[in-house]
Amino acid sequence: MTPELQARIQNLVDSNKILVFMKGSKLMPQCGFSNNAVQILNSLGAPYETVDVLSDPDIRQGIKEFSNWPTIPQIYINGEFVGGSDVLIELYQQGELQQLVEVAIAS
Repeated sequence: MTPELQARIQNLVDSNKILVFMKGSKLMPQCGFSNNAVQILNSLGAPYETVDVLSDPDIRQGIKEFSNWPTIPQIYINGEFVGGSDVLIELYQQGELQQLVEVAIAS
């Protein structure tokens, strides 16, 4: 990954309290896993932004290296990598995601 791409991704993560790198957008997810992430965050009423990796091949590959996580979507809360769709579902079911979101919004 180029230093420029790393800086670009870092800036996106730092500029958004809750950010989802996904296939598609929050209005039109392009895969089931991305849709799961959007539905969970919507159910919490969380304000969040998305980055469509399908429209940017550099980001699509670079985010996997950035996080050392092989799949999309990838969710960042307060600058920290949380995980993918499966991790988000698990945190949601355990009630931990609500806490992470509330702390992020309050900070």
